[in-house]
Amino acid sequence: MNTMKASISKFLAGLLVLIATLATNTCTYANGNNSNTPPRKKILIVLSAASEWTRADGSKYPSGYWTEEFVDVHEKFVAAGFDVDIATPGGKKPTADPHSLDPKFAGARVDAFKKYLQDLSGEISHPLVLGKINMAKYDAVVIPGGHGPVEDLYKDKDMGHVLFEAEKTNKIIGVICHGQAALLSAVDEKGNWLFKGTTLTSFSDEEEIEFGTASNAPWLLASRLRQCGANYQRGEKNWEAFVVTDGNVISGQNPASSIPMAEAIIVALNK
Repeated sequence: MNTMKASISKFLAGLLVLIATLATNTCTYANGNNSNTPPRKKILIVLSAASEWTRADGSKYPSGYWTEEFVDVHEKFVAAGFDVDIATPGGKKPTADPHSLDPKFAGARVDAFKKYLQDLSGEISHPLVLGKINMAKYDAVVIPGGHGPVEDLYKDKDMGHVLFEAEKTNKIIGVICHGQAALLSAVDEKGNWLFKGTTLTSFSDEEEIEFGTASNAPWLLASRLRQCGANYQRGEKNWEAFVVTDGNVISGQNPASSIPMAEAIIVALNK
């Protein structure tokens, strides 16, 4: 009898250990990691919702986001193990600038760009609503260019709110090419620009001229940034990669700057 009681007690003790182990594992799986693993970094990419750029004479120029600038940074962030969300004004499906999918500009990478967009079509077709974004959930906000941002993001109040929240909590702000137009939205009630005095780069006036879109532009981005008080810098040659870091603001001059800018953001987030 004593032997049987001892066996039962040993069995019950083992069963309790098993139950405790299963409970611990359940919590670990539910959280997606264990307590020793830091949470994954999270990045918000904001894309323009514009499909056209209104020119100085009122004509419409087909536009949107520049594919290379979006694909390169998105791919880099995912490869680095970050979670990435996409948002647009009103949650509207963004349009890839058709010029950015033209072999004349995209070269041999055009097929790879199209495939990447196709593979990501579910997310791109249903972006988050910019006005509902809580920057407390993100470690960085990144804004690719294309002429879309000079049509909508530069004056979007929700964009300005996101930037104010990011700056207030020292989150990384990454901007590429014409994405810097979005920075112009960050103006307070007294008309003070959030990024006055910030050292940054953007698509240069010289590149706009060479691209053929300067003469009928309502305004030129680099000139406007200078007028608003940015400490504007550019690389020595048009179209070559050039990245500027000033505190939490990391900016790239042109499409070629997309990857080095993304790499600079990854380094900053991993510090």
